[in-house]
Amino acid sequence: MKTDVEELSPTRVKLTVEVPFDELKPNLDKAYKELSHQVRLKGFRPGKVPARLIDQYVGRGAVLQEAVNDALPDLYGRAVQESEVFALGQPDVEITELQDNEQFAFTAEVDIRPKFEVPDYDGLEITVDSVEVTDEEIDQTISNLRERFATLTNADRPAEEGDFVSIDLSAKIDGEDVEDARTSGYSYEVGSDSSIDGLDEQLTGMTAGDSKSFTSTLVGGEHADEEAEVTVTVHSVKIKELPELDDEFAQLASEFDTIEELREDVRKRLENQKRAQQLGQARDKALEALMDKIDIPLPDSVIEAEVERRNEQLDQQLQMYGLDREKYLEQQEQTAEEYDEELAKDARDAVKGGFILDQLALQEELTVENEELTEYVVSNALQMGVQPDVLARHLTENNQIPAVVSEVLRSKALNLVVEHVKAADENGAEVDLAELQRQLSGETEEAEGTEAAEATAADEAGEKAEAEGEKTDA
Repeated sequence: MKTDVEELSPTRVKLTVEVPFDELKPNLDKAYKELSHQVRLKGFRPGKVPARLIDQYVGRGAVLQEAVNDALPDLYGRAVQESEVFALGQPDVEITELQDNEQFAFTAEVDIRPKFEVPDYDGLEITVDSVEVTDEEIDQTISNLRERFATLTNADRPAEEGDFVSIDLSAKIDGEDVEDARTSGYSYEVGSDSSIDGLDEQLTGMTAGDSKSFTSTLVGGEHADEEAEVTVTVHSVKIKELPELDDEFAQLASEFDTIEELREDVRKRLENQKRAQQLGQARDKALEALMDKIDIPLPDSVIEAEVERRNEQLDQQLQMYGLDREKYLEQQEQTAEEYDEELAKDARDAVKGGFILDQLALQEELTVENEELTEYVVSNALQMGVQPDVLARHLTENNQIPAVVSEVLRSKALNLVVEHVKAADENGAEVDLAELQRQLSGETEEAEGTEAAEATAADEAGEKAEAEGEKTDA
């Protein structure tokens, strides 16, 4: 097989491939075998029809076409490998010559990754956010914790902002009930503005047993965005009471004995969160700094595919939350044109960054070990809430292992860049990112070990309780 490569542009090539006809023999034999099972001729069992009769009744041309279609994927793959081009996406293939028993030739135009070298990245300078935990942030975190331990008590008074009410809602349009707008026993926080327009204003001042009707616009169902007469009935009014911020609360909400110990633990946790955010920010900025040093052409088809992928992902997420694109853009305070422009830029940056990290992995001869693939699967399975073996099977069955390998390689390449940058926070203090990364990795492993130990202890306690229960029953 002979392959010539013509560079159509820095990101697209044309492969001209000439194949000796003898190389098609296995594919021709396969085509005859398959057609012999399809052709029905008197006196011949399926699969036993001779090739000469298949040529006579089906036509040699049909056999050749079947053989060529079967051979093309492998021949194209060999041509790409022998030419040492990094093909992207699907090729445009054209058969240029097919002479029976003589010659077969085809051309394939395909986008490729541009050829370039990643320059020296040692000493790139970046600035990241500082890690500072304020008293206000600690207070807010503890306040959120208090909310989780709040209790609701009946109030013998009209509803006020911040109260929780149990209500029934119904709606009518032109005197007809709207079934999907009816709900009973709905617990609602007055003033949260999380339901239909006007509900909070109506509830304020209502007491248990009161009913009111008002006009509002429905927000979901078949009659979304239509005006309706809404009726609300209050069954109960309850006051939310927060626990006192004292040592007793610390013992209730945590493993600590005093409120000061709880505050110190919250401070440490917030610092760890900010360190993780700082490292993530450093990774993004390190890649941006490296991208600024490199100017490479990008294939339009790859960018278009990335844009399409991101649009599909957004549409799936919006569908999950019952939103459409128009309402989403309204929430983001963006026009469709602004969204498309931002999406195109993000897609170009993602494609360029991917190319750079791929090339860096090649230059540094990075590889992926089985342990690293296992770590990737376990980590992602935990985030997704599935068993690692389930995710591993899904990735294998859907031929996604090469994509996982590529992602792990890119992450390792980016780690290299991060280790070589000079990072400082907003206050000018130097940030040792390599040490930060080691600290966070250790904390993650320690946390996972603690969770596993706690889970084991809980299981053992459950088994013990179950055993005690069986003894009592006996």
